[in-house]
Amino acid sequence: MRIGIFTDSYLPYIGGVVRSIEIFTEELRRLGHEVNIYAPSYPGVAKEKDIFRFPAIPTPTYKGFYLAVPFAGGLERFLSVNRPDVIHVHSPFLLGRLGAKIARKLGVPLIFTFHTLYDQYTHYVPFARELSKGITRKICVDFCNRCDLVITPTENISRHIRSMGVTSPIKCLPTGIQLSEFADLDKNWLRQTFALEEQTILLSVGRAGKEKNISFLLDCFAQICRRHSNVTLILVGDGPELENLKSYAQNLGLTDKVIFTGKLAREKLVKVYGGADLFVFASMTETQGIVIAEAKAAGLPVVAVNAYGVSDMVVDGEDGYLVRPAIESFVNKVNFLIENKALRKKMGNQALLNAQALSSRKCAEKLVAYYESLLGTANSTLLKHKA
Repeated sequence: MRIGIFTDSYLPYIGGVVRSIEIFTEELRRLGHEVNIYAPSYPGVAKEKDIFRFPAIPTPTYKGFYLAVPFAGGLERFLSVNRPDVIHVHSPFLLGRLGAKIARKLGVPLIFTFHTLYDQYTHYVPFARELSKGITRKICVDFCNRCDLVITPTENISRHIRSMGVTSPIKCLPTGIQLSEFADLDKNWLRQTFALEEQTILLSVGRAGKEKNISFLLDCFAQICRRHSNVTLILVGDGPELENLKSYAQNLGLTDKVIFTGKLAREKLVKVYGGADLFVFASMTETQGIVIAEAKAAGLPVVAVNAYGVSDMVVDGEDGYLVRPAIESFVNKVNFLIENKALRKKMGNQALLNAQALSSRKCAEKLVAYYESLLGTANSTLLKHKA
């Protein structure tokens, strides 16, 4: 089977959507399928035979992210040589809409993965944000209803978009974890690299953006430090708010207690997971939270704000805690696990066991079954796609 993936975000940009595409693409290819990716171009990116890059421009309000111009010479030829059997889009905008148009033209099934609660990202719009939120929601619903299948990473998000007005078929399929990455973790690298031998290490991984609620996490950590002197918070990720967050940490008196690593190469990120003691996560806009699954695969218990897709990723009281978006609630659970090493270890072991259900191979096999079902359906709704 030949699969065409259209996405508005792709390497070298790093984020949850990109990681999901990477994981599924690798597994699909291992299963013998051909995958071609249609994505924005970035400065300095070399040409790759399986990737069609569109001209792109940097976004003024989102550092490091490029927007594709959905017109490019050579696209027709590339499509004719690599004609897809199915088209899978990962955005309802720009290249996602182009992918939908091409699916209609070629008469092939259209699948959309609802990765992002886009209406929660309107703080990147410079004006009329509330109006933008309503418009964005309508765009997303209308786009979903043009698709043969909408995939959500968690059941919670399936219910959410159904309540928004999505009528197309919906399947829940999380992004899987490549468990082999976490099979032989280096437990010492993080402590040795940052001289943290005597510290309890809290870890959070994610883009440094307002929607990730990292300022809340820093507020919580300031309270934790009042009770515990031997704790360090590692924040991994780059983004538009990074410098503001560094300044905020300094204002809270946390300069020596918080380490901002910025963007890390994958091999180093896995080592960071391996050396931490507890994963903390404050985002309220996730549709899944792949980093939570990765933390669990590394054997880390999790304390996270109970919101949207995150609630499906943590088994409260078993492999971590889900808490209200209140500083006191968050701080109490983190302090409890810091002070109860045996419970922390027990929850970490359970997190590792629970992560086994998220095998990337099993998730890819389910995705292939969805594709094959659409290809085998004589009365596909793709004939009803609207312009």
